Amino acid sequence: VAQGGAKKAKPQGKFDLKPPKGTRDFYPEDMRLQSWLFGHFRRVAAEFGFEEYDAPVVENEDLYIRKAGEEVSQQLYNFEDKGGRALSLRPEMTPSLARMVLAKRGGLPATLKWFSIPQCWRYERMTRGRRREHYQWNMDIWGVEGVEAEAECLAAMVKLMSDMGLTSEDVGIKINNRKILTELMGSLGIPEEKFAPTCVLIDKLEKVPVEALQSDMQELGLSTETVSTLLDLIQDASLEGLEARLGPESAGLQEIKQIFALAESYGYADWLQFNASVVRGLAYYTGAVFEGFDRSGTLRAICGGGRYDKLLETFGGEAMPAVGFGFGDAVIVELLKMKNLLPDTSTSDIQVVVFAQAEDLRPQAVSVATALRAQGLRCDVVLDAGKKTKWAFKYANRLGAGALVMVAEDEAARGEVVIKNLTLGEQQTVAIAEAGAALQAQFA
Repeated sequence: VAQGGAKKAKPQGKFDLKPPKGTRDFYPEDMRLQSWLFGHFRRVAAEFGFEEYDAPVVENEDLYIRKAGEEVSQQLYNFEDKGGRALSLRPEMTPSLARMVLAKRGGLPATLKWFSIPQCWRYERMTRGRRREHYQWNMDIWGVEGVEAEAECLAAMVKLMSDMGLTSEDVGIKINNRKILTELMGSLGIPEEKFAPTCVLIDKLEKVPVEALQSDMQELGLSTETVSTLLDLIQDASLEGLEARLGPESAGLQEIKQIFALAESYGYADWLQFNASVVRGLAYYTGAVFEGFDRSGTLRAICGGGRYDKLLETFGGEAMPAVGFGFGDAVIVELLKMKNLLPDTSTSDIQVVVFAQAEDLRPQAVSVATALRAQGLRCDVVLDAGKKTKWAFKYANRLGAGALVMVAEDEAARGEVVIKNLTLGEQQTVAIAEAGAALQAQFA
């Protein structure tokens, strides 16, 4: 027993150093890759006139509990807080965006072009490129009724992938329209109120055989024969074949044709591929739906989205036209890795390392570093005491710095420093006041 009668704490067992299953640590090298990717996201968003927004990673659970059989409702990281409130980590960003738009709808512009890069959480089975947390580039347009909004979103998706070195030979975008599906379901006698959950059911059939969903079909009042007939109609269906069945006045077919026409003007028609079996797994989609895919068939969906004009109605508001997409970080990195298109992130972006060759020269070294930073140079200063010049060279090379600035006794007495160009191996001695200009010239 310790002094004062307190018991000694029992030694803890071995601590698990791994992050929770399905999550990731981001070491500096990983953050450099993330910064590169997010930089692409933000640049393309800016080029297309989108503004950035954000929302809490924790939301009220009710925001995600929907009764259409969606997987997302069963994959929540949900919990009750100390105040008894039912909360959840966000599994997707669109409901948060809808909540924000509804909260300030009267004071917002008629048309919104907003983007975000949220971290999303789903407790699901993990596969290559699919984890239980991921970051996702979300781009949404609100207030535009026509398919011009879909065409703009698709253009942004293609621009991002093109800028990263991918082509239409690497990635395709399957596109469909929920209106086509509802017309087909109506022709089979499926009631309108069953349309959305039936779409969710069809989406599940990509992952499991129809026999595994018998209970879901029974709950919807659907026979196996009806579902099989619907699948036969949409699998390998062509626009011409559907037009023959639904007629040229079909709203869904007309919208698809308009998107293809606009894609020709944008210059990305070769990326698009009509596919009537694409439904997407969220019940709130009302029109066009689309999904980027790896043409090699190795990876799961790269990105996806669609139109969701009635989402605000589910939160008690008036409907407002909206379309958007989500573009996850994990799958695109896997694809870029396969194509050898990832940047080298093994070194930092530090340009200059400043080194004092003796401890009594440290004041001059930090003064030099401060002056270089004031001129916009990314500058590190060796903080370790007693290090030799050879060590400083190795340190600067390990960081990937382009120059080592040495503060040596004789040069410092003359108000000078030695600059070693680590790329070319050249060395020069310059006045301290001119060091910044010399380095700027090297990195120009």
